[in-house]
Amino acid sequence: MNDAQGSAGGPPSLKVTRLAYAYPDGTQALYGVDLTIARGERVALLGPNGAGKTTLVMHLNGILTPGHGSVAVAGLPVGRRDLKEIRRRVGLVFQDPDDQLFMPTVRDDVAFGPANLGLRGAELDRAVTGALEQVGMLDAIDRPPHHLSFGQRRRVAVATVLAMRPEILVLDEPSSNLDPASRRELAEILRSLDVTVLLVTHDLPYALELCERALILSGGVIAADGPIRDILSDRALLAEHRLELPYGFAVPAP
Repeated sequence: MNDAQGSAGGPPSLKVTRLAYAYPDGTQALYGVDLTIARGERVALLGPNGAGKTTLVMHLNGILTPGHGSVAVAGLPVGRRDLKEIRRRVGLVFQDPDDQLFMPTVRDDVAFGPANLGLRGAELDRAVTGALEQVGMLDAIDRPPHHLSFGQRRRVAVATVLAMRPEILVLDEPSSNLDPASRRELAEILRSLDVTVLLVTHDLPYALELCERALILSGGVIAADGPIRDILSDRALLAEHRLELPYGFAVPAP
């Protein structure tokens, strides 16, 4: 998958090359990560706590600067010069939607990003309503976010990112704290989106439901990369990297 390209032959949505990073206290978090994600792929990023997943994600939109190596989004190098455009293209959806929703109404929250890009008037309204339609939350457009259920707030958080028309959607533990119905509804929404998805999760069945490919990041390196069914069927591999399927869960045959 390292030379994956988009279906139209353009650059991949994400290309990480020999990425290494150490925190100021000397803790080495990444040791040389190489990965490529093609346009339209849905990829699960798996790994134990402390593997470097959060550190990797923070390099994708320039929150952290590589100590060595490089990151490119749709062929555009992640760096200070193009930081505004990179942050539009890389849509981060946090684990807790309350970290993402802070305006008086759903409309205001979803409009915040596009308005900062300069959208106004009818164009801004279309971006807001279109994003909310994609996540099935248009009826809540004038409601305060804190009046919504947790699952509804998570869908609005996704809409705030979709309104920016991102190249790649990065979701941090999207299934956490969701009841079964909300979990299913979110999965249906994510499957319907025409966008590259990187799903960072410990929820292996949810990753299997949504993604065709999985990466295991462990000890600051990519320890495995392949079809998600193959990776989740390899019990020894999962155990080696402190990953576990729920008791009694079996990976269904294709």
